[in-house]
Amino acid sequence: MTYNPDIHHRRSIRLPGYEYSRPGSYFITVCTQDRKCLFGRITNDNMILNKYGKIANDIWFEIPVHFPHVQLDEFIVMPNHIHGIIAIVDANVGARHAVPQRKGP
Repeated sequence: MTYNPDIHHRRSIRLPGYEYSRPGSYFITVCTQDRKCLFGRITNDNMILNKYGKIANDIWFEIPVHFPHVQLDEFIVMPNHIHGIIAIVDANVGARHAVPQRKGP
């Protein structure tokens, strides 16, 4: 999705001109809609996952099954967001490599 300040109302932290499908490690954050605490709660300094938090946790570990060029590093589920580090390890990924280019008629 292209950053549009009229819609997003926040500045982009993306590095201009950087191709984010390149191999490398990336820190990602995914927030719930309206930052609602949908994944569980903090009790005695421990995150207690509810059923949705468990789903988020399980799906994280399935990423390499669906994307073999991705390796997982640290990951944590918080009440209203997740943080994780992924590493793209294959240079031949991204939309330009997903579908063979059609040659002319």
